[in-house]
Amino acid sequence: MPSALPYVPNYGKIKVLFEKIASAKVPDSFTQAYLAETLGLKSGGDRPLIPLLKALGLVDQSGKPTADYALLKNSQRAGQTLALGIGRAFAPLFAANESAHKATGDELKGLIAQVAGSDEEVTRRTAGTFRTLVEVAGVNSFDDAKPEHKDHEEIVGDKSGEREKIDSQKNDKRSGIRPEFHYNIQVHLPSNATEETYLNIFNALRKSLS
Repeated sequence: MPSALPYVPNYGKIKVLFEKIASAKVPDSFTQAYLAETLGLKSGGDRPLIPLLKALGLVDQSGKPTADYALLKNSQRAGQTLALGIGRAFAPLFAANESAHKATGDELKGLIAQVAGSDEEVTRRTAGTFRTLVEVAGVNSFDDAKPEHKDHEEIVGDKSGEREKIDSQKNDKRSGIRPEFHYNIQVHLPSNATEETYLNIFNALRKSLS
């Protein structure tokens, strides 16, 4: 079943958008007024940039910037943060090809048409949007952008392995235990017995225990 992928008709403004986000104050709400008056993106074709930010997980559905939005102002974190957002917004594309961010030209358009089932015009706009976002994030940022749930699984797996190793060591230790049994034998000798009687008793015990 085809999967919808986000795109903006005027994808040439995407780079400008992120440059302005990096330099402007984080707004209480990312509205069309903020886009036009503060960031200076005033044309009607710029309005779809807001739904794009929502698809990237940088602005929530009410228009409030998310925690990731603030990271766009950190030059050391911006690329990786945007790469994670692209991974979320274009998840079906990466499901079809985990190296989608490296695809270009006809290869990228073919992949998008395959996943979205879109016509030529929508495929072109989607490819332009995706390619521009990847360009802003930087291809190398995708190498460091790993889903948190994946890191968590790897950590849990490691801990489980440690537990198994410890349990194995405990079992080895248990298997190496040598049980030792001690017997305390009490012999009540008659006080009026002869020496021969005592010897017979001890000889009987020796034969029984040997």
